[in-house]
Amino acid sequence: MSEDLFDKLPAGGGDYDSSAIEVLEGLEPVRRRPGMYIGGTDERALHHLAAEVLDNSMDEAVAGHANRIEVTLDVGNRLTISDNGRGMPVDEHPKFPGKSTLEVILTTLHSGGKFSGKAYATSGGLHGVGVSVVNALSENVRVEVARNKEVYAQEFSRGHPLAPLSRIGATPNRRGTTVSFTPDPEIFGDRQFKPMRLFKLARSKAYLYAGVEIRWKCAPSLATDGVPEEAVFQFPGGLSDHLAEQVGTRECVTSEFFAGRQDFPDDQGRVEWAVAWPLWSDGSTSWYCNTVPTPDGGTHEQGLRSALAKGIRTFGELVGQKKAKDISADDIVTGSEIMLSVFIREPQFQSQTKDRLTSPEAARLVENAVRDHFDHFLADNMERGRALLGSVMERMDERLRRKAEREIKRKTATNARKLRLPGKLTDCSGEGDAETEIFIVEGDSAGGSAKQARDRKTQAILPIRGKILNVASATADKIRANSEIADLILALGCGVRKDCNPDQLRYDRVVIMTDADVDGAHIATLLMTFFFQEMAEIVKNGHLFLAQPPLYRLTAGKESRYARDDAHRKELEETVFKGKKVEVSRFKGLGEMNPQQLRETTMSVASRTMTRITLPAEHEQRYAVKELVDQLMGRNPEHRFNFIQNRAGELDRDLIDA
Repeated sequence: MSEDLFDKLPAGGGDYDSSAIEVLEGLEPVRRRPGMYIGGTDERALHHLAAEVLDNSMDEAVAGHANRIEVTLDVGNRLTISDNGRGMPVDEHPKFPGKSTLEVILTTLHSGGKFSGKAYATSGGLHGVGVSVVNALSENVRVEVARNKEVYAQEFSRGHPLAPLSRIGATPNRRGTTVSFTPDPEIFGDRQFKPMRLFKLARSKAYLYAGVEIRWKCAPSLATDGVPEEAVFQFPGGLSDHLAEQVGTRECVTSEFFAGRQDFPDDQGRVEWAVAWPLWSDGSTSWYCNTVPTPDGGTHEQGLRSALAKGIRTFGELVGQKKAKDISADDIVTGSEIMLSVFIREPQFQSQTKDRLTSPEAARLVENAVRDHFDHFLADNMERGRALLGSVMERMDERLRRKAEREIKRKTATNARKLRLPGKLTDCSGEGDAETEIFIVEGDSAGGSAKQARDRKTQAILPIRGKILNVASATADKIRANSEIADLILALGCGVRKDCNPDQLRYDRVVIMTDADVDGAHIATLLMTFFFQEMAEIVKNGHLFLAQPPLYRLTAGKESRYARDDAHRKELEETVFKGKKVEVSRFKGLGEMNPQQLRETTMSVASRTMTRITLPAEHEQRYAVKELVDQLMGRNPEHRFNFIQNRAGELDRDLIDA
């Protein structure tokens, strides 16, 4: 930069000096930006506080140190959760002279016993922020610890201790931790705990771990709308008991559920499952990892689906059903009631909200554990096995029939509108055995690689130019005038908005395939917004998918592996390539991958991984999704700014540094 240019720069910086830099200490960041830690200050966030404390007691139970938990809701919005576990440590913490470990846990972010794995082999908490956040956002917190035949107590207010930890007496027969807290009205306003919501939370936790008894108590004035004053939850059958309650008196294909539990080898954890196939049911799924719900499923779900599909195909071949080889995982899962709970060490999730499990080893562990049990379930009672096989094959035949009808419609539409299909579309013949797919790819370069990597019989390619229009903030006229959107609508052939008819969709799967970087994620977000707003029925019926191309290629000698992101790369370097000199190649885009690599990692049915994009079944949840899309993609930029401000603290520090 030249000196003349420096001379032209404005002198001075206003009042921006050291006094303008604010340093938040202790738990101040939590009170200043609660949304960064619990997602907001609404009713859901309020009950998140209860879940954080209850999860700590559950971790004690799962670790084998507690078998009883008590949940008590009193007037004044006061919640007390106690367990008979080991009790929080009360001795002086070596890094904080003069402070008890209990005080450190309650007043310091990222402190806890779940980092090293020494205190808990598996746990729901990972980041050491749970109970300290509860403390920061509560008007009053009292913690009592019974440990080594002594009782200790300490009180806090809005994250600050009111007095040091004190010994309050001897207790020869008591042990464990009791946490009582009242959420801060300065944060949550006049919002109150909902007794029914807490009641259901306590009961669901008891189902997830058969070895725990959970006692529920509620002040008489709060015991309304079917909530009892007292109840005891203990379910020796675990998930099987939960499923029996959910299925009720409905008739099922098999009178006996497929249920069981199995430890993983080498103390890697365990899995519990329960599956039923009710007649005339839309089905439902419940996935958990370390007692934490993962509503979007993930790798543990993949393991179960694979075990069920392979098992029923093998049984079909055993009884002479040659068509059984065409059974897909959807054929046996659709319409079923499934509950799956895994306990694994150091789980990895797709986001801070833990909605989806991404630990790669979970798929293999679950599949191997469940597969043998399912084989026995089918073969031990041949009548039961044949009944389930028959039901699954009916669903398979129906799927293939619908596929054939769609194929006829697709070919008819193609012939009728041959000249009207987008010129950029490279269509498939539709003559293969697999279901047809259209890949929406970013740019002509990526489109060229995809055309060479595709299966010509089943996979069509539609390149789009860069970032498409954000339909959430555009007028209807602007949407209709956009050429990229017009091409996309024409290629799919199913119409938009109220005229969207999934039966007219020309392909079985619509796959968004963008680069694995931030720009690619932005384009994928714009496309998902388009489908949510313009073709919601396509999303609702499970036709929309997100491809998972790799970001890196790691090579050591003759061995090569692909990593989907920085975390996966680090994992491969520390496990598969540990101690080896690794050459790392970063794909700047799909166009940089040769067709063989693109086929192997992203497009081949045999080796790829894809994420299905769906909509919640319940109206309230779907409305919440609409609100979120409007907030993030709508016309008001202030909503996006507030969202970023509230969630910035959820970013992974390693990701920022990278």
